[in-house]
Amino acid sequence: MTGAPPRVGAVIITMGNRPDELRALLDSVAGQQGEPVEVVVVGNGSPVPDVPEGVRTVELPENLGIPGGRNAGIEAFGPGGRDVDILLFLDDDGLLARTDTAELCRQAFAADDRLGIISFRIADPETGVTQRRHVPRLRASDPMRSSRVTTFLGGANAVRTKVFAEVGGLPDEFFYAHEETDLAWRALDAGWMIDYRSDMVLYHPTTAPSRHAVYHRMVARNRVWLARRNLPAPLVPVYLGVWLLLTLARRPSGPALKAWFGGFREGWTTPCGPRRPMRWRTVWRLTRLGRPPVI
Repeated sequence: MTGAPPRVGAVIITMGNRPDELRALLDSVAGQQGEPVEVVVVGNGSPVPDVPEGVRTVELPENLGIPGGRNAGIEAFGPGGRDVDILLFLDDDGLLARTDTAELCRQAFAADDRLGIISFRIADPETGVTQRRHVPRLRASDPMRSSRVTTFLGGANAVRTKVFAEVGGLPDEFFYAHEETDLAWRALDAGWMIDYRSDMVLYHPTTAPSRHAVYHRMVARNRVWLARRNLPAPLVPVYLGVWLLLTLARRPSGPALKAWFGGFREGWTTPCGPRRPMRWRTVWRLTRLGRPPVI
C-alpha cells in the first residue's frame, strides 16, 4: 500500500436487538482519526435499527449466521471487498476504546506487505480485563504482549481485503464457531501472517460463549469440519482426538456433553465444503508460531 492512505471499511452485523450499543459503536468508528471509515451494518435476518447518515445498511431476509452475515458485509464493498483496502469486523455490542485504531491498522498493513490479518485485544469496559480465551495463542497469560499468532477473534479484527481475493471469505456453512480459524489457516497457507495487537482495543462486556444455545453442538461439528477441510489426512484424527480428550477433561454437564457428541457425529456425516489440505510447510509454520495444528 503506497501513495494515498489505505481505504478502510467496517462490517458490523446485528440482530437488531442492541440499538443503543450499536449506536455507541458507530460513534466510536466515526470518531477515528484520519480518513473516514466507511461502514456497512448488516441486519442478519432482522431490520437494522436507525443508524447515522452515511452508514450503509444491508438487510438479509434470514439469519445466515456469523460468517454468512459478515460475508454479505464484505460483498457490500464490492466483490471480495475490493472497494477498500482494509476491513474492520466489529461486534455490535463492542466499542473502539481509542480514536487511533484505524490509523494503527493503516500503519501496520503499510509496514508489512505479508501481514494479512490483525486480531485486536478485547477488554471489559468496566474492569479493563482481557479474558484468557480472547488472547489467540496458547501462551495467553499476558494479554498485553503483542505477537504473531495462528488465528484471530471474529468480532474484533482487521483484514487486508487482498486476503479475501486470494483465499475466499468466511465459510458460510459454519454458521457459528471456528469460522475465523478456517480463514486463518487458509490465509497462513497462502503465505499471509496474522498479528495479535494489544494496543488495538475493542471494549466488550465479559460474556461466556456457552450463552449461545447452539454452542456445544456447533463447536463440536465445526471442529470436525475445520479438520476435514484444512488438515493433511494424517493429522485429522490426531487433532480431533486431542480435542475430544480436552473436552472430556473439562467435565461438561450431561446435556452439554450430549450436545457435543451430537455435533461431533454431525461433523463426520454432513458435507463440510471443499477440502483444501494445507501444505506440510504450513504445518511447520504453525508449529514455529507456537500452535501446531493438533491442538
